[in-house]
Amino acid sequence: MTFLQALSASPRRWFSVHGREQKIKDYIALSNQLIWKRQASFLAAAILAAFYFDPSSVVLCYAFVVFSEILDLRLGSVAANWDGRNRAVGRAILWRITINTLISATAISIFSVNMAIQQTSGGHFTPLFLLFSASVFAAMHNSQMIGILLLRLGIYGIAFLTIALLDVMRELPAFSSPIWLEFFTVIFVLYFLCDISIKFNQGYRERYQQLRRIEQEHARAKAALEVKTRFLATVSHELRTPLTSIIGSLELINGNRLGAVPDNLKPAITIAARNARRLADLVEDLLDMQKIEAGEMVFDLHPISVNTLAIEAAESIAGYASNFGIVVETDLCAQDALIAGDRKRLIQVMNNMLSNAIKFSEKGGTVTVQVETFGQRTRVSVHDHGQGIPDGARENVFGRFTQVDSSDIRKVGGTGLGLNISKLIVEQHGGLIDYTSELGVGSTFFVEFDRQIGDADTDDGGPYLSQVA
Repeated sequence: MTFLQALSASPRRWFSVHGREQKIKDYIALSNQLIWKRQASFLAAAILAAFYFDPSSVVLCYAFVVFSEILDLRLGSVAANWDGRNRAVGRAILWRITINTLISATAISIFSVNMAIQQTSGGHFTPLFLLFSASVFAAMHNSQMIGILLLRLGIYGIAFLTIALLDVMRELPAFSSPIWLEFFTVIFVLYFLCDISIKFNQGYRERYQQLRRIEQEHARAKAALEVKTRFLATVSHELRTPLTSIIGSLELINGNRLGAVPDNLKPAITIAARNARRLADLVEDLLDMQKIEAGEMVFDLHPISVNTLAIEAAESIAGYASNFGIVVETDLCAQDALIAGDRKRLIQVMNNMLSNAIKFSEKGGTVTVQVETFGQRTRVSVHDHGQGIPDGARENVFGRFTQVDSSDIRKVGGTGLGLNISKLIVEQHGGLIDYTSELGVGSTFFVEFDRQIGDADTDDGGPYLSQVA
């Protein structure tokens, strides 16, 4: 597209290019952001020019420049209310951008030429530099719309040539005169401005295309996530009902409620019941994960006593711990503290930390639940004396479907979701979950929350605060 073709292109033609609406918004947004930076430059130039040239003409020219900036500000307020969908409004905005550009570039050019006319000796460094800086500024920040950029640079180019020809017309010098050198230098500067304008425009187009590709990839990833989420929800719900029946039936058989079970069948039924419960735990974990990802998990936050939370968690896990020969102890804080939390979900977090500590402890060992307060924070820790966690395993510890020992002969089983879900729950409470560990000595998992002021909720009445993850 030639320069004249770009200038004569109608707004309808411009809108035929995909994404033109976004480019208009980018152009106006950036123009409004940089208005004070432009005005600082013009004001400095006006003060300098008023000192050395005719102040009245300088003030008049600067007022013309300020008028063009006011037009841009008014256009910015109109564009801010445009949703980018109404093409008629977009075309009207584009026409106003074109008119404002014409006025602004003309005002700056008149400002510069006026200084050059009054400067009869010593070259025209000041007005040429003002034009040069305005041109570079346009090349850097108006590259979203090549037609508008060409219009502005075209007007600046006329001003450049006008200033360069002033001394030529005044002196009619010989071709060997430095005046002609200055003239050809201006021509070189114009070429340089055109070149950097092309480079900036190409850079903007490349970034714009990259952004479009990222948006498309994001849309595809979001669609895939929604499909995965619906799949997990459907499969989990469909599995839950038959699993409940299977587990109930196996427990009836194991309890001899349907008659005596032959000794040779008891091991197989026990294994089936244990694996059915593991599968049920997996289904529950998948449902929790899906709810959190979909923002459907509701947290009813109440003031909770941290000591009471630790005791309740230790008592609820005691039966599980006895199967491993582990004793669960509590080390409570002398001065009880309150946190705002969902009791059910925080018990779930504590159970996940405790079950991991129990599974990785040696038989006959001890797991301790400790409550501490420091400043405005409260920490609940779970200490074990197990094998410890190697360095660099943090992603596996809190990852999904991952375990520190992921081999086929690992000591303990599990879904690999418990601590990941715990992390999501704790973060929804505004808390922190982390661990410290030493191989051969043991591990300490802990959660931290902000302390609350008030009375603990003991009857689980109305929610202290409801929050949806």
